Amino acid sequence: MQQSHPVSAAFREAFRYHPAGVAVITAETETGPVALTVSSLISVSAEPPIVAFSLASSSSSAAALLTAKTMVVHFLRYADQDLARLCATSGAERFGPTEPWERLETGEPRYSRVATWFRARLHGTLPVDSATIVSALLLEGHAPPGPANPAGESLVYLDRRWHRLRDAIEDAA
Repeated sequence: MQQSHPVSAAFREAFRYHPAGVAVITAETETGPVALTVSSLISVSAEPPIVAFSLASSSSSAAALLTAKTMVVHFLRYADQDLARLCATSGAERFGPTEPWERLETGEPRYSRVATWFRARLHGTLPVDSATIVSALLLEGHAPPGPANPAGESLVYLDRRWHRLRDAIEDAA
């Protein structure tokens, strides 16, 4: 039995109240399409455009995603929280009839109602204890400009719940 690190409880408490943006990562694998929700997406570089995120080693979706060479990164808005829940639920049918999706010309699955998305190529991985850090080079995508993509509608994860960024801004005022 693995002993818990003495700082683990404080770590969990600190990150419980550290808001994080929410994204869904999809990929085509040998066993079919996979999708998972991440709240660890970060910008690494603008030139070239590279992002990174963490995948838990215990996730079967993460293991499958790591076999793919390309993926799609979906930036979720508050209206997409049902998709975030779906892709965070173990054993859920993520590519069934309830959530509209399509395949890009290059074969990757993409949730068609998510406005901001990027097709990416696996750039590198770094195994770290019970997770793998993944970096991905953005190849193409779409991000609506200005009013079509208001920051106040971004989906954030805080205190084990989904929030609209505007809610957090209004609560702070």
